[in-house]
Amino acid sequence: MTSSLNRFLPKEALPGLLLMGAMLAALIVANSSLSTWYDRLLDVHAEIRIGEFGIDKPILLWINDGLMAVFFFLVGLELKREIMAGELSDRRKVVLPLLAAIGGVALPAGIYAWINRGNSLALSGWAIPAATDIAFALGVLALLGSRVPVALKVFLASIAVIDDLAAIIIIAIFYTSQLSVGSLLLATLFLAGLFVVNRMGVTAKTPYLLLSVALWVAVLKSGVHATLAGVAVAAFIPFRPSKKPGPDGDTLLEDLEHSIQPWVAYGVLPIFAFANAGVALKGLTFEALLQPVPLGIAAGLFLGKQLGVFGASFLAVKAGIAKLPDKVSWTHLYGVSLLCGIGFTMSLFIGGLAFEQSGGQS
Repeated sequence: MTSSLNRFLPKEALPGLLLMGAMLAALIVANSSLSTWYDRLLDVHAEIRIGEFGIDKPILLWINDGLMAVFFFLVGLELKREIMAGELSDRRKVVLPLLAAIGGVALPAGIYAWINRGNSLALSGWAIPAATDIAFALGVLALLGSRVPVALKVFLASIAVIDDLAAIIIIAIFYTSQLSVGSLLLATLFLAGLFVVNRMGVTAKTPYLLLSVALWVAVLKSGVHATLAGVAVAAFIPFRPSKKPGPDGDTLLEDLEHSIQPWVAYGVLPIFAFANAGVALKGLTFEALLQPVPLGIAAGLFLGKQLGVFGASFLAVKAGIAKLPDKVSWTHLYGVSLLCGIGFTMSLFIGGLAFEQSGGQS
């Protein structure tokens, strides 16, 4: 991961700034005379049809179910690479970020659940403050330049990767609607196809692309959130040297990861932010911000994240289970624990799933 970080660090501030710009643009548009246009744009239906089979969805759902599947595919590629050959492949190095990530997921969720206890509708959003936005967090860290130890950036990236894995598991278990057995069986068939292609040593992109699209459609129709198809596909992308290495890596996984990363950072995530952050603020009062749901999210992200990440790390080091990364102080670690409280992308995504399913407003 260190070499990968060194390669992308000079550019890491820009994705975070783009996300922030897209979020602000959405807020401005949603609270101006353009708000009607904004709502109508996201509600425009687009259909893809092949013969009698077709998918008809509003633009908002094409973004959340389609484009975000590409984001989850990239997350899956990063997870596989880190587990097989990166920071997460060394048990000694993975202990500290693993425990920090667990603390950073459990405590924010617990704080939110405690504040919203007794309200079953609000409790459906318990996982919203459990996520960390790696683009924002690494972007802020990158703005500090050489004053930040490389090991600290690796530590933050490791936490974010584990955090994303936790979010994927949470979505799969807790935010899945009614299931279609037939579509699930079809999805299983396409997964088996990906397994066979992988075991045959195929490193060409076309077979994986065709099976990936078919799997996404099957998962979309199954009731499981379609974005999880991206993670499933990533698990079968070969991490072995290709006969014809791509321009961005010796393996198909590395080639795909490095070629997709700019599209996700500069396209998918800003589009997602613009489509989902347009909240009408008219009539919003200070009292409204102190209602259990926003208070639980804010307390979970600000207090829960820093206490969970820093507290778990402190206990692990003092107990001798783990040690601080090279040239990283407790002050550095506390700063990172604060950055982990930035939960924009995944928090918005989980919030949409939680309150869409429960019939509430996010």
